[in-house]
Amino acid sequence: MGVKIRLQRHGKKGYPFYWIVAADSRAKRDGKYLQKLGVYDPNTNPARVEVNIEESLKWLQNGAIPTNTARTLLSYRGVMLKHHLNKGVLKGALKQEKADEKFQEWLKEKESKISANQDKISKEIDKSKAEKLKLEKESNEKRVLERENAAKEAALKDEAPAEEAASKDEAPAEEAASKDEAPAE
Repeated sequence: MGVKIRLQRHGKKGYPFYWIVAADSRAKRDGKYLQKLGVYDPNTNPARVEVNIEESLKWLQNGAIPTNTARTLLSYRGVMLKHHLNKGVLKGALKQEKADEKFQEWLKEKESKISANQDKISKEIDKSKAEKLKLEKESNEKRVLERENAAKEAALKDEAPAEEAASKDEAPAEEAASKDEAPAE
């Protein structure tokens, strides 16, 4: 029986969520598995990857073969590095303390990179929200000015016909008065 470390799809259509599992290579993709090793959620930014390092190491040392994607995710969390360092300890190239020290240094560096990436993403999100808010305020101000201008124009149009009507009423009276005066001369 060949054991593979692979992804098992969960979630709904268009919104996948994966479990990282150790399963028999003959089992269906979403079928029986031997042990759940972690989760992978590609829907968040950055993607959330949680792996049980000790259990994953145990499976790797017992001969489980990770798929390409699973290998990438295990490497992202340092499982493949720890596996490599443990092989060096078994061959006598490293001492266990030195291997653990290297692994801890790598973990600290990786965590700082991840947190820096998260900070960068959150700043970009805040910046885009601020830009959207600014554009929204500008469009609202423009809309308010357009309403005020329309109201002023409507008020001027209402006053203009009233003045014209008043001037038209006065004009015939003046014309009549001028006509009356003309024959008298």
